[in-house]
Amino acid sequence: MGNNIRIGVSTCLLGEVVRYDGADAMDPYVSSVLGQFVELVPVCPEVEAGFGIPREPVQLEGDADSPHMVTVNTGKDLTSKMLSWTRRRVRELEKEGLWGFIFKSKSPSCGIERVKVHTERQTPVKKGRGLFARAFMEHFPLIPVEEESRLHDLRIRENFIERIFTLERWRRTVAKRKSLGSLIEFHTAQELLILSHSLPLYREIGKLVAAARGRKLSELYAGYQELLVKALRMNTTTRKHLNVLQHVLSKFKKKLTTEEKQELLETIEKYRKGDVPLLVPVTLLNHYTRKYEQSHLYRQLYLNPHPVELKLRNHA
Repeated sequence: MGNNIRIGVSTCLLGEVVRYDGADAMDPYVSSVLGQFVELVPVCPEVEAGFGIPREPVQLEGDADSPHMVTVNTGKDLTSKMLSWTRRRVRELEKEGLWGFIFKSKSPSCGIERVKVHTERQTPVKKGRGLFARAFMEHFPLIPVEEESRLHDLRIRENFIERIFTLERWRRTVAKRKSLGSLIEFHTAQELLILSHSLPLYREIGKLVAAARGRKLSELYAGYQELLVKALRMNTTTRKHLNVLQHVLSKFKKKLTTEEKQELLETIEKYRKGDVPLLVPVTLLNHYTRKYEQSHLYRQLYLNPHPVELKLRNHA
């Protein structure tokens, strides 16, 4: 996978001096860490729409659900110009094959939540969404999006990257000739990953696959995709991971020695208490999977969902 995955990103986050004051907003994680494993596709709405560098800052005004973009000092309404460019740009991005997008937070063009909207009241409300971000999310409802500020939360970061890599695998499956076998193969590899996000949806998807024979493949694939996306949007938690770890442990109950089982139980308990990160019990499970040649676990992407160098499971 790796650099086959393309992620859109607000240009300023890569260190480019495109902000209204001629500065940048470089995010080291996005530009230097994540950029090693995916291809980043920069987009700067305000520059690409022709607003220039430097430029008068803009803000959102009016209705939070349908705001205007207005210059702060001169009150010039740039909404029409921005929306015209936005409609054209999202169509162009269809050709880029993006797997996700990282937006600049609080931006009147790129913020995806809690952007200030100035109303007739004296205090602005933080209920807006940037004009380009809104259009992108409406045009690409299945593509994972996040703001760089939220990616500082390690659990949100892990969930975002996991969604991207999982949906990349799903797209490769869809790109093949559709068949029940291909769908079952995909699901078999992802089922523990799905379980780590949602037990109810894990069960619902399992029922869908179990009753798949005889259904139209187009309907089956569409239904599976809808449930998969819904599940992946739900964040993992320590409790959910513990459920998966115990589930995997049960697969070894006739293989592990007494000492090995005790070591694994103690490691899982340390994870529950927050003394060790998830990486520790998962590494041990990977070791036992290889040692005891557990073929049914080899393909489980839960044990290796993304490049270990991203260190997404290193937090307690």
